[in-house]
Amino acid sequence: MRTTNNRINAKFGICRYLIGLCIAMFSFSSCDKDLEVTTNSAMENYDMLWKVVDENYCFFEYKKDSIKDWDEVYREYLPMVKACKTKTDLFYIFSDVLNELKDGHVNLISSFDVSRYDIQGDYPDNYDSKIIRKDHYLGKDYKTAGGLRYKLLEDKVGYISYTSFSNSFTDDNLDYVLKLFRNTDGIIIDLRNNGGGYASLVDVFASRFARSKTLVGYWQHKTGKGHADLSEPEPQYLEPSEKISYFGKVALLTNRNCFSATNDFVQTMKALPKVKQFGDRTGGGAGMPMSSELPIGWSFRLSVSPYLDINKKYTEFGIDPDVHVDMLDADAVNGYDTIIESARKWIKYGTLITTL
Repeated sequence: MRTTNNRINAKFGICRYLIGLCIAMFSFSSCDKDLEVTTNSAMENYDMLWKVVDENYCFFEYKKDSIKDWDEVYREYLPMVKACKTKTDLFYIFSDVLNELKDGHVNLISSFDVSRYDIQGDYPDNYDSKIIRKDHYLGKDYKTAGGLRYKLLEDKVGYISYTSFSNSFTDDNLDYVLKLFRNTDGIIIDLRNNGGGYASLVDVFASRFARSKTLVGYWQHKTGKGHADLSEPEPQYLEPSEKISYFGKVALLTNRNCFSATNDFVQTMKALPKVKQFGDRTGGGAGMPMSSELPIGWSFRLSVSPYLDINKKYTEFGIDPDVHVDMLDADAVNGYDTIIESARKWIKYGTLITTL
């Protein structure tokens, strides 16, 4: 009886194995089929991608000396699109097409990857979080208010570390921070490695340092399908906050990893008196993005409305510091941050020292 049962179980085992093998083969076959793309489908998506960018991207005229002609881009990638057989290959071809715009706000989004353009390049990081955590700066006894980490340094200088505008804060958070710093000689706002986030937080933060209504920049908008079809610059003003504010010296610390909303914040703050920027140029990203979708199911975004500074200059490629300072190895060995120390000297003594 046991032998018979074993045979029956063995037969069922073989059947289950064969059924499983068939299902697996069918699944792999289906997956392979799902990844296939026809020339017609590839061209349909390529033409739409190229056209939407052609009619809506806002920096073609501004970047005409630094990026390829958009018609030339179409011709260059056309043979690759026609020869493409899989969706994954097509995705990375489209990613390369969009990267020709050299814009951190331009991305292609699929279920398996997101394209991005490397804005920073080979510039130095000019930031070491390990040094920030030492006792000279935040140490172990810092305070946290929403996305802000802050501490009153021993020389009556306030220090705020803010690493992402995606980490929000409230008015109450700002009240607690500025109340602690009300009798300081100045405040350092460390924005290095802040890649941006919620643009709505820019004015909420910056308004705490504005004594009166202040012109901080200009917006433009697309008015047609041509590359140069942009509206006249529309002035943008920062209104002062009715809550706790600070009107002393403010030092902004930046590096090449400051993008988007952070770039906007630096531009806004530099329109105010007693504000200076230390470190390296910001990474840029001064175009308001919009999103669109391709028939293949991927979405993409691109810059459609440029933001200009108070001199009506584009800051798409970043904002230069008032004082260029690079991190020095000699300082780092001793646990000091060259850029923070440069900002402290300005706040305490009015000294402006560059490492160039």
